[in-house]
Amino acid sequence: MIRVLLVDDQELLRSGFRMILEAAGDIRVVGEADDGGPGADLARRLRPDVVLMDVRMGAVDGIEATRRIVAADAGRVLVLTTFDLDEYVYAAIRAGASGFLLKDTRSADLVEAVRVVARGDALLAPGVTRRLLEHFATGGGPGPSDTAAAEAAAELTGREREILRLLAGGRSNLEIAGTLVISEATVKTHVSSVLRKLGLRDRVQAVSWAYEHRIVRPGER
Repeated sequence: MIRVLLVDDQELLRSGFRMILEAAGDIRVVGEADDGGPGADLARRLRPDVVLMDVRMGAVDGIEATRRIVAADAGRVLVLTTFDLDEYVYAAIRAGASGFLLKDTRSADLVEAVRVVARGDALLAPGVTRRLLEHFATGGGPGPSDTAAAEAAAELTGREREILRLLAGGRSNLEIAGTLVISEATVKTHVSSVLRKLGLRDRVQAVSWAYEHRIVRPGER
């Protein structure tokens, strides 16, 4: 059973998420909070598998709450965002979020996203990926690659660099497998190797790292 904590300042949304998730059969909502501070405290106490986190809340926003939860290793955070909250996406990545979904996502996609994050994978909604890339394309990201990043990138094989570029384009493992005509299991092995060599936690961090250090540039495929 996947244990989920809901953190959102709108009670109606929390009720809707609870109904959708618990109807899936393999997910149980173990707690709710209406602000990031209590949400982080609950996460430390309950140790859920996934925290479904709103971004804009009252006293403590979702970015700071994510930072606290990740620092305490108290659950993987799946952030809910909207197009008018794009400026928060990069900050949430830096805070350690494992996934992003748009608030208007379909019920089935919400359930599957929780499952993906719970099993240790990471998830970027296509729309969020596109906005993230636009953020870097317009100079919103950090500066050029530093020596440490260049050295880390040099450790990647040609195939691993190719897979990193596809990851940065928002491709799933299945889509990467189809593009490179290899098995999905082989893709997973390469992704794991990329993360290990770069010292990253998941594919969300890999996407951010690739653009942050200009290893991959917006528009490059």
